[in-house]
Amino acid sequence: MLEQEQGFRRMAGKGFKIGTRGSPLALWQANEVASRLRKALKIPDDAIELVIIRTSGDMSQAGGQALVGGKGAFTKEIDEAMLAGDIDLAVHSAKDMPTAFPDGIDIIGYLPREDVRDCLISAKYTSIEELPLGGIVGTASLRRAALVKRIRPDIKTQVLRGNVDTRIRKSAEGEVDATLLALAGLKRLGIAEKAAAILPLDTFPPAIGQGAVGVTARSSDARALEAFSLIADVDTGHALAAERTFLKMLDGSCRTPIAGHAVITGDQLTFHGLYLSTDGRQSFTANGAGSIKDAAQIGEQAARDILAVLPADIRTQSE
Repeated sequence: MLEQEQGFRRMAGKGFKIGTRGSPLALWQANEVASRLRKALKIPDDAIELVIIRTSGDMSQAGGQALVGGKGAFTKEIDEAMLAGDIDLAVHSAKDMPTAFPDGIDIIGYLPREDVRDCLISAKYTSIEELPLGGIVGTASLRRAALVKRIRPDIKTQVLRGNVDTRIRKSAEGEVDATLLALAGLKRLGIAEKAAAILPLDTFPPAIGQGAVGVTARSSDARALEAFSLIADVDTGHALAAERTFLKMLDGSCRTPIAGHAVITGDQLTFHGLYLSTDGRQSFTANGAGSIKDAAQIGEQAARDILAVLPADIRTQSE
């Protein structure tokens, strides 16, 4: 026991600085990581400090501008702070993480995954089918827009940006007939009752990484890696290895409607992937299964199966 406590003290060292965005959901995620680390390392509250960093993505949202830089817009400034040594760990919504981080930064694991489903937010309607003819759904996600149009081709979509509270408010005020959000975020913020409907996975598969919280650190920082390994969820790591490889192989970005979901049962992984045209009229699916040890290969093969049948005009929609 004494040896274990000495090891914890060594890992804690001078404490940890955790970089995070400043939205309520981002702060919940960072605080959850901090709380779990404090408990695992048996260290006081002030041994971990949250460092709030405003990213390019946050600034784009605040100004109502189009997102520049794809998924990396929500990590760029945090990555810069990490490489400068200003923070030791960074906490991200896994679905916002780019397929590759700068040299010197690695994903070191994930918290246990929450519910991966999307939900409908509306003051008047309780399903996509209920929406009025030509109704308007607000979303900044091409995946969600394409999936809505696949179900209801008559629906119009318009860009709706902002954090969870902002989008819920805009929907309630009638700016749009409905919007779509990740159920995981609502649950973490304690407002799951705001969901008018939870959308089934068979018709509305999630974004890559949805419901997962990812943590990064400097590649050379053995102390941070060892500390986070105490709380990292292994199954979520396997699932995300399959999903993120699938996304990377398809060159996925915020300009590409891609969905994917891996499920772990014991030592087995099953994966379902989907690639859509932006109007939702065409879709291409792939499935895979195997050992969790082969998670990345399962995701890669699913992507190759889709690429083998993907028409050139659909593939170039994101270029």
